[in-house]
Amino acid sequence: MLNVDHNRNFGQFTVVVGEIANFVAYIYAPAGLVTPLGALSIIVSAVLAHFLLKEKLQKMGMLGCLLCIVGSTVIVLHSPKERSLSSVEEIWELAIQPAFLLYTASVVAVTLVLILYCSPRYGQTNILIYIGICSMIGSLTVMSVKAIGIAIKLTLEGTNQLKYFQTWIFGMVAVTCIITQLNYLNMALDTFNTAIVSPIYYAMFTSFTIFASAIMFKDYSGQSVTSIASELCGFITVLSGTAILHSTREPDPPLITDLYTPLSPKVSWYIQSNGEWKQKDEDGSTPNFITILRPDYFK
Repeated sequence: MLNVDHNRNFGQFTVVVGEIANFVAYIYAPAGLVTPLGALSIIVSAVLAHFLLKEKLQKMGMLGCLLCIVGSTVIVLHSPKERSLSSVEEIWELAIQPAFLLYTASVVAVTLVLILYCSPRYGQTNILIYIGICSMIGSLTVMSVKAIGIAIKLTLEGTNQLKYFQTWIFGMVAVTCIITQLNYLNMALDTFNTAIVSPIYYAMFTSFTIFASAIMFKDYSGQSVTSIASELCGFITVLSGTAILHSTREPDPPLITDLYTPLSPKVSWYIQSNGEWKQKDEDGSTPNFITILRPDYFK
């Protein structure tokens, strides 16, 4: 029991460290670079599961890992440069530009339709409902988290950003989006197979985040068509590797939900020569207790 608790605490600690590192990465790098590189965590998880949990990594799984590495390398080589920002007010000006306001309004409108109308009717059968909500809201989460991270960075450097109301608005948006995103992501994982949810969520979340970042921070302004095409090819390669890696995972054993399904060991009955019925286990041995049904019992 102590060993299990220790492993659980260590796992929670590593998750917290990973999220902090991810938060710092959004401060110093464009979201279009950080988000696609999240596929590297899938590779690490698969390798650790192979060695620590004895989950066999098949040859196609190795191919998926290789594709993720190659695609990530291409994305890094052709990624856009981070834009230098000096205050939260400057980020706010980017957030209230007409193009991003139109994107935000569209995301909110579509999300409300999915939550209020589609989710109660089709959420249990259509995997795109829950994942669509997570992905679109997740793109706004990344934008607000990036703004908060830059505000914290500037504050630590000596320029206090907490005095601006924009910082607190970004904070409230981030908290609201994170709660909504995690809620519907958990619903998707509870309803559908993880091996199907993960690659679809990765593709949609990354696509919406790159699109939102390109609108708000203008990540790709000044880049050549060749660089943009190369990064797109890298993203498709990572997506293919992710799909292959998840498709090779062994499915979880199905849970028995039928109350009338016989449990192991199975019980059978046989009739002795004297007309009496005796209970018999699946392995062929007669149990210590014997239930005898006489013919006159059924009269």
